[in-house]
Amino acid sequence: MSGARMPAAVLSASARVEVPFHDVDAMNVCWHGHYLKYFEFGRAALLRKFDYDYREMQASGYLWPVVEAHLKYVRSAVYGQQLEVCAHLLEFENRLKIGYEIVDVASRTRLTKGYTIQVAVHAGTQELQFVSPPIVIDNIERARARDGERACAS
Repeated sequence: MSGARMPAAVLSASARVEVPFHDVDAMNVCWHGHYLKYFEFGRAALLRKFDYDYREMQASGYLWPVVEAHLKYVRSAVYGQQLEVCAHLLEFENRLKIGYEIVDVASRTRLTKGYTIQVAVHAGTQELQFVSPPIVIDNIERARARDGERACAS
């Protein structure tokens, strides 16, 4: 892959996606809005890597809304194409900033890159948290000790 590299990731994980028929238009090209859905597959794999998937989030008493999303389209995905969605945890102390790369599995060509930012909100009070809850910090540190290697090539 070419282009600028992402900052060093704290943790990384990936998920495979095959572009389904219902995600493409009449020209066989994946509709641009579906790339955020593909980012979600990578994000879910990353959250599971540090034991903080959506069920654990809910049980911890915090909501994590996405407050910002950025995508850069490099090449189009097409029906049946095998994709790898790599998610890289870039920041976690005050918010979750997750970088993404979507690459073609066969050629390793980058199709899309971007990031999302999520912030912690206390479920009971609806108050924005300016520091990530201790459960997040602890889980990430444990995951880094277990496996600090990147799961995706970039």
